[in-house]
Parts: sequence; C-alpha cells; structure tokens
Amino acid sequence: MPFQISDVVAPGTLARREQPVLPVPGGLVLRPWAAADASAVYEAFQDPVIQRWHARVAESESEALGWIEDWRKAWADERDAYWAIADAATDEVVGRAALRQITLPEGQAEVAYWTMPLARGRGIAPRAVETLSRWAFDEVGLHRLELTHATANEASCRVAAKSGFTAEGVKRSALLHADGWHDMHLHARIAGDGDVA
Repeated sequence: MPFQISDVVAPGTLARREQPVLPVPGGLVLRPWAAADASAVYEAFQDPVIQRWHARVAESESEALGWIEDWRKAWADERDAYWAIADAATDEVVGRAALRQITLPEGQAEVAYWTMPLARGRGIAPRAVETLSRWAFDEVGLHRLELTHATANEASCRVAAKSGFTAEGVKRSALLHADGWHDMHLHARIAGDGDVA
C-alpha cells in the first residue's frame, strides 16, 4: 500500500556524505569524533554532573573508544550523529553535541549535548546546539528537533531556552536514572522558527 506523504528527508541523505565539520561562533568547531578522543570521553564521564544525567559510565578509555566507534557507525547507519565540540585552535574537546533517534522520512531528531567541567558557564552548549540545529534544518532538511532533559536539570533547561527550543510540556516519570525515575521537560524547535536572538 503506497504512502500518501513523501519522505521529508530521503533515506541515504546522511550516509552519502562525509560527516561535516561545522564552525561554531567563539572559536569552536563541531567535528566528527576520532579515536584519539577516547581519553577526553573517558575523562568527561568521570564527572559527577555528567554521571548524574546519563545512564552510562565509561569504566576505561578502551570502553570510551568503543563508544566512539559506535558513534561513527551510527552516522553511516543514519541512526544518530555525534560531534565533538572542540577548540578550533587547539582541537581540545570541550563537549559533545548530537542528533539522536534520527528519523529522516519523518524529518525528526533529538538534540543532546554535554560539556566538560572546565568549559561550563561560557555559553558553549547553546552555541553548539544552535549551530547543529541550523545545519539540521538548512542542510539536511529536518523539520522538527526535540530536546529533553530531567526537570531537575536547570542548566540544561537554560541551554534549551538559549538555543531557541520552546518548552512544550513535561513527560511524567519518563526516564530512569541511577537515583530513580525522572520527569522530563520536552522542548522543540521547528524549521522556520527563526534565528536565536
């Protein structure tokens, strides 16, 4: 039975191209993860703040390297797209930005991010999320990006607001963390919402 609606984005749109490097205002770039970044990923996941909001922890650099290999494969499979947020001059990793649960035919994905402890409070996450969102809308053709975070994670809520993601509601008891079930704020940004001020 044929569909009445065409795909928003054709399958193969990501897999046919190399994952790009995206310039981020303030001397940063979003770039694909490399094997040499395993120590930075391992270090990030030793941070109690990152551990609080993530279900996984990295127990070794070799485990972090496995994650990086999975992230690179996810691009080819068009499931997820993970970027390191790096200093453009030194290539030091200062965080991560990602499109997860990509559904090209429906034109949707979920935005995720974290920053290294020493990089917090400098507006890095909002700038990276804004850059990634613009690319997803303008270059890929996605229509809707969602962003969720635990209601207790006020810093993540500020990132969502600064990045132009409108609060849409609360998903009750939606995600299990180490300390129990968390209500999640749901934010979204739609293509055509306009630039962030």
